[in-house]
Amino acid sequence: MGDLVQKTAADGFADFTCAGLTLAEAPARQIWHIAPYPGRADALSALLPQGFPAPNRALGKEGARLIWAGRDQALWIGKDPAPAAVAQHAALTDQTDAWCVLRLQGDRPEDVLARLCPLDLSPAIFKRGHTARSLIGHMTAQITRRTNGLELMFMRSMAQTALHELTQTMRQVAARRDL
Repeated sequence: MGDLVQKTAADGFADFTCAGLTLAEAPARQIWHIAPYPGRADALSALLPQGFPAPNRALGKEGARLIWAGRDQALWIGKDPAPAAVAQHAALTDQTDAWCVLRLQGDRPEDVLARLCPLDLSPAIFKRGHTARSLIGHMTAQITRRTNGLELMFMRSMAQTALHELTQTMRQVAARRDL
């Protein structure tokens, strides 16, 4: 029997740069889905350093972030798993291997997504710390505005399709900017 080899969802993808934009796979981090038990949302929020995120908001920094992921749901993203005390107040599911996390950074990354996503992601509307579940092309994604661009989370099974769609659209935006 062969040895198992751990690979990221975008294994083999080299950072792609085009028209002042860079698409890269984010560093691997643990991802936990958190869903408060009925009547325990306030107790859960008190346990979390940043509290539970409001709809369409992301809280925290690189080490430990909470991202709203739907009604009474959040994603804990960080180097350490969610605190054990959280399990008393919420259902926890380790989803580390379920996601492909990409970062689109540089000169107006929202121009790329304007061709693929129905949301207005302009910085005046979709500010740092804002997050949304939406479609990118035909794929469901979690989109979060960060200080230096956009973070895009896709289900692992859509990783190669997402990479293809985004790199092709980056080329189209570059061609348009050259006109």
